[in-house]
Amino acid sequence: MHLFYTPDVNTDIYVLSEEESKHCTRVLRLGQGDTVYLVDGVGGMFTAIIQDANQKKCQLQVIDKQIEYGKLPYITHIAVAPTKNMDRMEWFIEKAVEIGVSEITFLLCEHSERRQLRLDRLEKIAISAMKQSQKGYLPLLNELTPYYRFIKKALPEHTFIAHLEDDATKSIKDYYKPNNPHCILIGPEGDFSNAEIAAAYEAGIKPVTLGNSRLRTETAALVACHTLNVLHDIYSPL
Repeated sequence: MHLFYTPDVNTDIYVLSEEESKHCTRVLRLGQGDTVYLVDGVGGMFTAIIQDANQKKCQLQVIDKQIEYGKLPYITHIAVAPTKNMDRMEWFIEKAVEIGVSEITFLLCEHSERRQLRLDRLEKIAISAMKQSQKGYLPLLNELTPYYRFIKKALPEHTFIAHLEDDATKSIKDYYKPNNPHCILIGPEGDFSNAEIAAAYEAGIKPVTLGNSRLRTETAALVACHTLNVLHDIYSPL
């Protein structure tokens, strides 16, 4: 399946961007009459036929559309403090998109070592992972958000904090509710501060453990994402 990200597709005739046109005709070596697929990132999956294999303006005829392609009946939201080494955070985004994540919020915490992000680069990685894994939805990536601001708006019945203190004894499974949204907070490399943990508890956010091992930030975030997807497969199979 040759898949292209086309968020603006809304007509029967569509012209790929110059970058995607070059990729289609020069890299993939597709030509007139070949079938390609378009995804708009919000559940639309389109089947199209190449009409004009122009290297700058490849013209397509859309012949079929599926709506809510690959839509999941639950929301997985990972709120994570980005690592100092962005390669590790980019790795997390790529793998989380492949597994299935609805939303990622980047948290600015007291122990955060990274206080700036290039969201445009992270979005490109998410788009690439969406195409590679043939997903119909592009996860929402939120800007770097101060931790205390985030928890004030969080829904406590659906939000959980993973930290390294001894009082985090229950797992995500203990709180999991099928077909409900779930948000897991993952702290920076130095973990959440005591004040941040106390503020989460005061807001009604419950602690969870991700196991006995001490995990890197990006590993913990991916474990949380994968755990929620496995629980969904167990308790709410499609």
